[in-house]
Amino acid sequence: MTVKDIITKKLHEAFAPESLDVVDESHLHEGHAGHRPGGETHFRVYIVSQAFEGKSRIDRHRMINATLATELAGPVHALALKPQTPAEAAG
Repeated sequence: MTVKDIITKKLHEAFAPESLDVVDESHLHEGHAGHRPGGETHFRVYIVSQAFEGKSRIDRHRMINATLATELAGPVHALALKPQTPAEAAG
């Protein structure tokens, strides 16, 4: 299973998102800190979930970071997040 697949699976299990897109942006960081041959080091996550309702942006990031703690401690060097509620995504 790829790192992207693991991230996707964990986020689905934790947040039951209405929408989830995990983008591997490692190729954009070649030659920069944390990049490794083969990629899977830099990701951008777009996630829409009711679980974020009433949570601040910082709390949402903390929720996601806690869910992906193993990956952040290992293969993932950078994680850009855009967590939204369904209402925020709609309009």
